[in-house]
Amino acid sequence: MELAAQRDDTKYALGSVLNHVLLHQTIIGQEAIAQLAMAGDDPDVIVGCTGGGSNFAGIAFPFLGLQLRGGRKRRVVAVEPAACPSLTRGKYAYDFGDTAHLTPLTKMHTLGSTFTPPGFHAGGLRYHGMAPMVSHLKELGLIEATAYHQTACFEAGVTFARAEGIVPAPEANHAVKGAIEEALRCKREGKSEVILFNLCGHGHFDMQAYTDYFAGKLQDLNYDEAELAMALSGLPSVPA
Repeated sequence: MELAAQRDDTKYALGSVLNHVLLHQTIIGQEAIAQLAMAGDDPDVIVGCTGGGSNFAGIAFPFLGLQLRGGRKRRVVAVEPAACPSLTRGKYAYDFGDTAHLTPLTKMHTLGSTFTPPGFHAGGLRYHGMAPMVSHLKELGLIEATAYHQTACFEAGVTFARAEGIVPAPEANHAVKGAIEEALRCKREGKSEVILFNLCGHGHFDMQAYTDYFAGKLQDLNYDEAELAMALSGLPSVPA
């Protein structure tokens, strides 16, 4: 069942790396800009979870657009699972977007289209590649990327739920973790910064994951280095 779920995740994530999908999602960031303006505030740090990239792009792209048009610079942090870290560990190269090798080649940060991550609960983040536009921004140094294991993310999600009364989805827990880490950094540095993160989904259909977390059944699984090396060695031979 886990392998079947991962194949489904690949099809789901494949749709989230396409340019038009990323741009469609930017309504999230556009609304955030308008709402923050109404509140008289402006974020210093923007955090989003990343699997294929559309979620992250949705919150981050409009703010990056302001910056590229002469607005002030902000830190933009992409948070991904340590078990499938395409931005922090993947190679920037041409690769297939699907495991069947039917899609056109795309230049992106990739772990290799044959790479299969270990099972973890954030299904929407189990994808071997990152959206081309997000990957390009990383190469330009306009965004940062970090990766966390699932137990630390669930711990952050539980903290958020107890404080705000909203149970985040496992994917959203990665953004929550990133936001908490940014807040702790500000505390250490004695800074006061506005941190915006995208709570992209509730966990009402993920209660088993939380049950497993509280029962101590969740494991922080690392990807197989040998499998990653093999997957990267099989990348298409296309000059970068």
